[in-house]
Amino acid sequence: MAAPVTSANVKRAVPFFGVTNMEASLRFYVDGLGFTMKHWWIPDRVEEKCPPDGRIRWCCLQRDDAAIMLQEFWPGRRPTEKLGTGVNVCFQCEDALALYREFKSRGVHMRKRPFVGNGLWVVPVTDPDGYGMEFSSPADAPEESELEE
Repeated sequence: MAAPVTSANVKRAVPFFGVTNMEASLRFYVDGLGFTMKHWWIPDRVEEKCPPDGRIRWCCLQRDDAAIMLQEFWPGRRPTEKLGTGVNVCFQCEDALALYREFKSRGVHMRKRPFVGNGLWVVPVTDPDGYGMEFSSPADAPEESELEE
């Protein structure tokens, strides 16, 4: 039996998305959602899986305390299944409606208008590959309300 852990061992979860087009994904996450690229990988030698073409193939993006990782599928290795099916990452925020307005001003397409669900304002977005995200914060409106603009 393992010894008990005396302090928090798991620090955070970081979603890791396989993407079909890194440039399109970076436009969405960096230009649209305001994430910053903290780490990245550009192949620098000939490898069977990924040619050294000077393009970013993996990166870690961060906004405040939230992070995600993206990796472009190796040439010829894209899955045949529809990407993003069943995936929805929920970001807990101070003010999801402020983020909605920011995202909208940057041209991000929203799945639907912000709404109240489970006592939270929910701002749903979908990335270029179909991965769903919700930015949410405590609501001051009744359940199932939609943002009126």
